[in-house]
Amino acid sequence: MRVVVQRVLKASVLVEDEIVGKIDKGYLLYIGISVKDDEKTTIKMAEKIHNLRVFEDENGKMNLNLNQVRGSILSISQFTLYGDTKGNNRPSFIEAARPEQANPLYELLNKELEKHHHVEKGVFGAHMNIDSINDGPVTIVIEI
Repeated sequence: MRVVVQRVLKASVLVEDEIVGKIDKGYLLYIGISVKDDEKTTIKMAEKIHNLRVFEDENGKMNLNLNQVRGSILSISQFTLYGDTKGNNRPSFIEAARPEQANPLYELLNKELEKHHHVEKGVFGAHMNIDSINDGPVTIVIEI
């Protein structure tokens, strides 16, 4: 599983010109699920995201987690995170999980995150337009 975490001041997702999710301060997550992922990796990823400390404390150090700043999550499924361009200019998505495997794991990840955070979501498999204001910018790639 590969997740790109962006610290944002705000973010929103549109599907067919309708806002389906939006947050203020928090994380914009782009979630890629591979053919090797299962429930165990998904739960481990949720724990990692929950405990991630990328917000500044009173000394300007990245030391605070999402709960400590009362932040939210905007969760976006993105199979293209497993696009492989080695040997070609057109990406291959062989490592990306098929929708029948990826969607349940994406929903499980969101369910685990919802135990601790407010989570807004995009629409799995839909064409989405994402609008965000990065804070920092801070962008972290987590791979499990």
